[in-house]
Amino acid sequence: MNHSIAITGIGAVCGAGLSVDEIWNAVVAGKTAIAPIEQWDASRWPVNLSAEVRNVENRTLVEDRKLHKMISRTDMFGLFAANQAVQQSGLLAHRDGLAGPAKTQFNDRTGVFAGSGGGNYRCNYEFFPAMSAAGADDLKKFGSEFSSSVNPMWLLKNLPNNVLCHVGIRYGFKGTNACVTNQCVGGVLALAEAAAALRNDEADRASATAHDTPFEPETVAGYHQLGLLSRDTLRPFDRDRSGTVFGEGAASVVLEKIEAAKARGATILGEFLGAGCVTEATGILDLRPDGDGVSRAIELALADAAISAGDVGMIVAHGNGTPASDASEVAGIRRVFGNQLPPVTGFKWAVGHLIAASGALDLVLALRALREKMVPGIATLNELDPEFGALPVSARAQSPRGNIALVLCRGFGGMNVALAVRADSATLG
Repeated sequence: MNHSIAITGIGAVCGAGLSVDEIWNAVVAGKTAIAPIEQWDASRWPVNLSAEVRNVENRTLVEDRKLHKMISRTDMFGLFAANQAVQQSGLLAHRDGLAGPAKTQFNDRTGVFAGSGGGNYRCNYEFFPAMSAAGADDLKKFGSEFSSSVNPMWLLKNLPNNVLCHVGIRYGFKGTNACVTNQCVGGVLALAEAAAALRNDEADRASATAHDTPFEPETVAGYHQLGLLSRDTLRPFDRDRSGTVFGEGAASVVLEKIEAAKARGATILGEFLGAGCVTEATGILDLRPDGDGVSRAIELALADAAISAGDVGMIVAHGNGTPASDASEVAGIRRVFGNQLPPVTGFKWAVGHLIAASGALDLVLALRALREKMVPGIATLNELDPEFGALPVSARAQSPRGNIALVLCRGFGGMNVALAVRADSATLG
């Protein structure tokens, strides 16, 4: 296989900022976007924290107001991040210089991939007024009340592939495509599928975007009942960690065959090296305490990237702050790296858990970390859980031991994904 897949554009939006630069600066400054929920009155809820994208108008995210009636909040984040990545990549300017068959081929050979969680309940809330008015048994009355409360674009607004469709429509990209809905790992699998499409010569370049807005009343209530949400903040690997906190947003990358990127004179930000995906096959919520799924995903990613554990310069852990997940993740990392671990960090403490978009945002920030030669600290880490031994994670910044990052992402159903990326060697001197 040809492992030379260039990354030529990145974009992101979350509670910590509306660009990769803003998010990175917040992380480096030790600032967290986690604060009390504002989207509804959660003051009397047992958990009331989130990392929301606050004080941003829809027109800032998507300029076309007509489109606002046909897409949801999560779609707007996805399109916003995708636009950042596409603009940075320079694909559009290059295409404008082509003519005739060359331009047609460019569009036909440009793929679009998207990943979403697909597990939100926000889309159902419009039905509640009609259901309340009709009562439990009067379906005829429910039908008569239906149109007064439910948006006629309800179905279109809730299609899981809206970002996929509208990225293609906006830019005229007509190539191979896929929409992955797989809870937390949907986004990273979309990135991996895009890279695989390039390797298999299905496309020469692709836009890959992950997006999610997981927190709304029913999801928060459900996760709280499962004991997964924190009451104060998100503390990955801390002795006193108590759970995770939802965030929202999106992250996007443009991937290209490296020879195509070089031929058009693109700025290469890094390389996508490889991916590994496994399931632990234990249950929806169960996690193997020995970290078997984590370690197997890492081993597959290393093999796919044709590198060894010693080549990894830093690890961006899933680090969602729940006791069981953090513990089993550390166990899985140690199964592969033993006592020769590179610096470990995570970013959810600053941006919240974006579910389907979490791993993609981690990858974008990992690439930035490599380029800056800095492994940001986990600012909410007060005392490392003594069960983790000498885990090289810190509240302070560390230095990567090389120019390759391993990004880990986990999801319900025992899903474990590992991605390997390398910063362009020229940026590292």
